This record gives sequence, C-alpha cells and structure tokens, in this order.
Amino acid sequence: MKFLKRLFIFLLVIGGLFYFIGLPYLQNQTKKHSPEKTTGYLLKGTELHVRYSSPSKKDRTIFGELVPYDKVWRTGANEPTTFTTSQTIKIIDKDLKPGTYSLWTIPGKTSWKVIFNRSVPDWGVTLSSGGQETTRDPEQDVLQVEVPVGELTTPVENFTIAFEEDTQLYLNLSWDTVKIRIPINT
Repeated sequence: MKFLKRLFIFLLVIGGLFYFIGLPYLQNQTKKHSPEKTTGYLLKGTELHVRYSSPSKKDRTIFGELVPYDKVWRTGANEPTTFTTSQTIKIIDKDLKPGTYSLWTIPGKTSWKVIFNRSVPDWGVTLSSGGQETTRDPEQDVLQVEVPVGELTTPVENFTIAFEEDTQLYLNLSWDTVKIRIPINT
C-alpha cells in the first residue's frame, strides 16, 4: 500500500512539473521559430488590433501541404491569432461587435473562409493530435465570410498580417505566393 501511495505521489509530482515547467518551456521554444507579432489600425475612431505568431516558409510548400486545403487552420502558429475591435465594424457585410476574437481560416485553392470565434483557447492545436487538430469550438463562431485568393508574384517568407487602406480598409493575410484581403468597414 505504501508503494502505491509513493508511486501515486511521484507520478503526481512528475505530472505537475511537466505541466507547470515543461509545457511553458516547450511553448516558449516554439516562439523562437514563429515570433509573436502585432499590428493595429485606427479606423474612424475604432481601434483594431491583431496578435499572431509568424511562421517561416523555409523552402516548404505551404498551402495544400503544410497547411492543408479545406481544413481549419489556426491562422499562424502557437496560440490562435486574435482580432480585437473597440467598436462594431462590418466584415464585408456582416456586423462584428466590440471584443476580442480568435481568427481561424479554412484555406482553399480559390477562396478562403475566415472565421471569427468568441473563444480564445490557450493553444491553437491539440498536443494529442500532433498539431493536426485545432482547438476551435465551432459553437463559439460569431461570424464567417468567404474571400477570394490572390496570387503573389514574389513569395512572402514569413506569414504576415497587415492592415491596408486602398479604396477601403482591408486586413491582408500573406504567406508564400498567397494573399487574401478581408474588407473592413465601419
């Protein structure tokens, strides 16, 4: 009985060490390869902010291989990308209320689905799936739109999210030879 009790305490201590020390260490190590980035924009008094991790291309085929087509992607690396708005805005023609949302995408060859979700999980994928399954809860989706894929002539080495004002404001996602533009209006 004493042996089982000591074994249980030992396993509990090892599990606690892994959870409180090992897991944060591993997460910190991955950020060296995909650094955290932020971008912001002020649109007619509305503050917009995006926080994401920026992985590199590193001579890999990105879309269709590293990031599969027609499957939910955490839209970056590490924790899910977050999008924050201080006031209600329109994404294409749909209202997005003030708040912070996780940003997910479903890349396709000719168009992408862009999903804003009210839940912001700690990590973008499950460790048990080896990074193949996201932690997105579809029941928490608040808005979904579809945008066309644009082709770039020069590959973008690091995944980049940036605001661009043209005839209107766009949130651009660029990586490899792909660029999508998400229209934002007040």
